[in-house]
Amino acid sequence: MIPAYPILPNPTDPRLTRAISGTDHTGAIVTLSVVEERPLTIYLNAQEIVTAMTIGDYPEYLALGFLRNQGMLRPDDVVTGIDYDDDIETVVVRTQRQTSYEEKVKKKTRTSGCAVGTVFGDMMEGLEGLTLPATPVRTSWLYALAHQINTVPSLYLQAGAIHGTTLCQADKPLVYMEDVGRHNAVDKISGFMFQHNITAEDKILYTTGRLTSEMVIKTALMGIPTLASRSGFTAWGVEIARQVGLTLIGRMRGQRFVCLSGEGRLIRDADPNAQPDEGRKHGRKGASND
Repeated sequence: MIPAYPILPNPTDPRLTRAISGTDHTGAIVTLSVVEERPLTIYLNAQEIVTAMTIGDYPEYLALGFLRNQGMLRPDDVVTGIDYDDDIETVVVRTQRQTSYEEKVKKKTRTSGCAVGTVFGDMMEGLEGLTLPATPVRTSWLYALAHQINTVPSLYLQAGAIHGTTLCQADKPLVYMEDVGRHNAVDKISGFMFQHNITAEDKILYTTGRLTSEMVIKTALMGIPTLASRSGFTAWGVEIARQVGLTLIGRMRGQRFVCLSGEGRLIRDADPNAQPDEGRKHGRKGASND
């Protein structure tokens, strides 16, 4: 059964932040809400795959999405169980198919970004011959999504030090996940889509983080044709997006955005000058902070 939409962050969840006291630049005592960070070890059947640092919510979706985005879960795999043990911070994903990825686990590549992500050496596997659907994207949707996502209550607005990723359909946010690393947030989205058989061809993925090579690869392998962000690009991320035909939109702030790949999908049905601009005091990080 597919959960009701939208699924939004819960900044009031006491497990996700901790109040910590210190002093500010004047020496005055201050108390901040600080995001938690804890290890989560992921197993596929009997094999330990990786330990990720995460805020700790939606561990089952994170495990499923990580395995799916690493090519360790196939689209037709039947998951027979997902066992999460909070005491030992471990998720075990069980499948009908017998699995063994000893060689793949040995080949690891550290990725750029916050809360250093881990992908495997054959990270480009699966992109060859990939064709993404030519689903059009209206600029009116992008403006509406940016406003909704950037103002919804979230851990970022409460505590900072965190990234958000949102699965969208047209101008509606469906699932909004946050984590200390943008990689984890998108893996949670991927796991949600895998578990609930959510189609990808009519979706948009929105992230608050930079548009890196890994973000582009994961989005493409998920089958989502459009990736958008408030932040900027890496050159390799743009190169891969152009290779696979992904629409890549960055530096979305107020009236402005830049499209560096997949321009052909854009339908410019909104007047940029009619959109409210953002001041420098806007709550979320903008392109000037890249």
